[in-house]
Amino acid sequence: MKIKSIVSDLDITVEEQVQWVLSYMQGGSVDVWKENVMEEMESGEVEYESAEEFLTCLKKEFGGGEEESVKAAELRKLEQGGRMMEEFVQEFKQAARGSGYEGRPLIEEFKRGMNGGIWRKLMETENPLASIEQWYRRATALDRNWRESRKEEERLRKKEGGGMQK
Repeated sequence: MKIKSIVSDLDITVEEQVQWVLSYMQGGSVDVWKENVMEEMESGEVEYESAEEFLTCLKKEFGGGEEESVKAAELRKLEQGGRMMEEFVQEFKQAARGSGYEGRPLIEEFKRGMNGGIWRKLMETENPLASIEQWYRRATALDRNWRESRKEEERLRKKEGGGMQK
């Protein structure tokens, strides 16, 4: 549920709604900003017409560029490593949301983070993949197939090894 709808559902004054939101804010520069807002409200320097107006000010102060930069940095650090592709894709999608990446640059970041073997197979495919969703699906399928083949090889090795000892 969005903060805007929670705050608007409260049966209290706009000032109390603002104070309620401020009561949940803490840490770093937020503490100083919160103190300034509370002092400005007490002195009458600032008066919000609605909780929505306050939330807009809040978003202007702390939303946008900084959050996008953090998300983009998080996205650039992601690597599949030994994880299953499904897990990597979900974490990648989460980091991509709000990162500012889309289209080709998003695909390039995804390719950079995936394991080399899967990347190579996808790059050598006869029909080039055009969308990030195609990359997600094909990479997941290849990873699944690769893991399944490893299990099968292991099973066969055990079977062959077990047969020789008897």
